[in-house]
Amino acid sequence: MTDHKRPTSLSTSSSSLEPRPSPHRTSSGNIRLGPPSSSGHAHRPSFTEQLRGMPPSPRQQRHLSLSQAQVQELLNNPPTAGHADPKFAGRDWQHITVGELVSPEDVVFAELETGVEDATNLLTESGASVLLVRSSPSQKSAVATFDYRDLTQYLLFATGQLFPDTDEHLDTFQNLAKKAQTGQKIPLRDAKSLGNKEPFVTLPHSADLTAVVELFGGGIHRIVVVKEGGNEVVGILSQLTLVRFLWENGRCFPVIDQLYAKEIKELGIGSQNLISINGDRPLKEALTLMNNEGISSLAVVDNQYNVVGNISNGDVKACIAQ
Repeated sequence: MTDHKRPTSLSTSSSSLEPRPSPHRTSSGNIRLGPPSSSGHAHRPSFTEQLRGMPPSPRQQRHLSLSQAQVQELLNNPPTAGHADPKFAGRDWQHITVGELVSPEDVVFAELETGVEDATNLLTESGASVLLVRSSPSQKSAVATFDYRDLTQYLLFATGQLFPDTDEHLDTFQNLAKKAQTGQKIPLRDAKSLGNKEPFVTLPHSADLTAVVELFGGGIHRIVVVKEGGNEVVGILSQLTLVRFLWENGRCFPVIDQLYAKEIKELGIGSQNLISINGDRPLKEALTLMNNEGISSLAVVDNQYNVVGNISNGDVKACIAQ
C-alpha cells in the first residue's frame, strides 16, 4: 500500500539463499549474532560476520517454491475467496472495528532490556512477524516494536555497513558496534536507537477500518490496537491482515467484491517504477538498499532487467537460521 520514492513490490519471499556456514549456537540451540566467546572450539562465522564478506548471488541460489506445472495449474485455476464470516454480512466494511480483526493471542512481548540475540530467537521461534517491546514484564502496554526490518538495520550497523546520519551519535554507535562484534549483549533499548524507526502507531479497538485505511495509505505498515481509553494492547493489525480480511469476506461487501474482477491498470494502482537489484550483487547491498529506501521487499533482476525473484526483510530469518 505504501508508495515510496521509487515504489517496489511488497510481496514477501519464503525462498532462501544459498546455505552458508551455520552461525555459532549456544548450548540451547539458539542463534548467536556475535562470534563465540570460547577459543576452544573451531570458529564458525556468524551471520554478522558473513555480511562483511561477499555472499553469492541470490539469483543463482533461490529455489522456486512451485514447479512450472504447479504454477500453470495455479494460473488456470486461481484460488477463490474463502467462506465469508456471516457476522459481517450486510454491514458497511468501513464501519467494522479494528477490534474485530485482531486477537490478543497474536501478541508476543519482549522487554526493553531484552538482548537483540534473545529477541531474535523469540521472533523466529514464536513465528510472529513482530515483537511488542514493553518496559517491564508486568506491563500490558507497549512502547515500541521489533521486527525483521529492525534486525536487518541492527546487523548492518553491527557489521559497519551503516553509520549514524549525524556525528552526534557517532560515539554511541561505535561503542555498540564494538559490543556487537565481540558478542556482548545489546539490549533492545539501545538497538532501537539506531537509524530510522517506523512510527509507533496505536488505535483504540473501537476505531473503524476507515481510520486504518487512511493510516496504511500514509505509509504505516502496522497498527498496535489498544483498549478504548487505555494503553493495554489487545492485538496488532498489519496491512496483510487487512488484505486477508477483505479477500476472505469481500462477498459480504458488494463495493469491494466488484473490484476483484477488474484489472490493476483499470483501477489505476501499482507503479511502473520498480526498485530492484541485480542478482549478482552481494546480499549486504540488497539489505542496505531496502533500509535506505524504507521498503520491505526488493525485486531481483537479471542483466536484461527481467524480474527473477525478490528478497525481503523476512529472508533474514532464513539466513540466520542456517
